[in-house]
Amino acid sequence: MATGPRNALTASLRRRGSLRRGLGRAGVLFALGLVGSAVLAACTARGSSPIVEIAIHYSHFDPATVSVPVGVPVTFVIDNTDPIDHEWIVGDAAGHQRHRTGTEPAHEERPTEVSITAGTTRTTVVTFETTGTFAFICHLPGHEAYGMAGTVEVVSGRG
Repeated sequence: MATGPRNALTASLRRRGSLRRGLGRAGVLFALGLVGSAVLAACTARGSSPIVEIAIHYSHFDPATVSVPVGVPVTFVIDNTDPIDHEWIVGDAAGHQRHRTGTEPAHEERPTEVSITAGTTRTTVVTFETTGTFAFICHLPGHEAYGMAGTVEVVSGRG
């Protein structure tokens, strides 16, 4: 096999063509990956409910004010990092007045009334049918007076 300049040039051109084809394939795969990720993100955003994370620490809710869209299921993830039990009750003034008496210590079946034992996380899904401001409060003895309250702002469109 001859190794003159002509064969070296041919080999170099072959390598470059191979490199270009490789880069071209990589570029196409990268672009397809970006498009696929964008489509997946758009579908996920449209098909999933908004998630609101609320932490309970030192007998306070953080954040104390959240904004959510009307008519859309909203997933609330409530994390109680305190060494004591709490509850998260969201609703109108009449609903809170019923709970201030403390006659219902556990809330297992209603999405708007959740008991969260010490050191645990609870998830609930709530769909607000009307716009407005709704309070969320822990009605365990002394907790509301200590400041364990917040608000949900239900707004038109995405919150």
